[in-house]
Amino acid sequence: MKVGYLGPKNSFTFQAASTITDETELVAYPSIPFCIQALEEHQISFAVVPIENSLEGSVHASVDRIFHQDKLFVAGEIVLPIRQQLLGHPDEQTITKILSHPQALAQSQRFLETNFPNTPLEAVASTTFAAEYVANHPEEHCAAIASNKAAGEYGLEILAKDIQDNALNQTRFWVLTATKGETLDSLGKPARNTLFMTLPDNLPGALHKVLSCFAWRNIDLSKIESRPLKTSLGEYFFIVDLTLDDNQALIQNAIEEIELLKGHTRNIGSYPVKIIQ
Repeated sequence: MKVGYLGPKNSFTFQAASTITDETELVAYPSIPFCIQALEEHQISFAVVPIENSLEGSVHASVDRIFHQDKLFVAGEIVLPIRQQLLGHPDEQTITKILSHPQALAQSQRFLETNFPNTPLEAVASTTFAAEYVANHPEEHCAAIASNKAAGEYGLEILAKDIQDNALNQTRFWVLTATKGETLDSLGKPARNTLFMTLPDNLPGALHKVLSCFAWRNIDLSKIESRPLKTSLGEYFFIVDLTLDDNQALIQNAIEEIELLKGHTRNIGSYPVKIIQ
């Protein structure tokens, strides 16, 4: 079983993927689209990608690619605590630039504004790539925002610890599969169901009527978010997370009612959720 992830090794996605298989079966990819493409082409059995952060919201590169590629499903979810560290070379006196993934830079915004208000920030493909770059270019006197494990892997010093804006910073990672209905039993029993949904055209109160299909059946929505359809202004699709509680039949009934209203849904999976402490 090969599992792809957003690399390099010791990225937060690597840490999430490591909870479902050992390191010998993990395959690193340089970006989220490349990782998902490898799954689409059946080079790997599963792909682990970040989907949402508690501070910065959805990871659009993941959400949009999954929506527009209609043959992928969610086999499981891993929720990982995210603790960002400022990494550099020992005894670094002057930091000329700080590199990290855009999400990590955003998650550490208050720390950066307070301590490095005039230091250039550079977005790169992953936090671990940032750490690797800093390790390999000591003459540039730059720093990275990355994990504890990345510091150990590349021989960097933690210049500032736990710099994320919120101590409860967490990221959801989806384990994607190309096989409909496949779930990872090792993560537990299914606890969440996710739908992609588009609203019926020219129907007054369309969103209210669609949401009512869930409300009167007492189906708990843990998330609803809109994303552009990438067709024209004002056209969106919705990501809807539903809490599973022996209510699969009610969820199916709600989907059927939405279809009767001329809405469209795509069920991308009922899946277990594993929370890492």
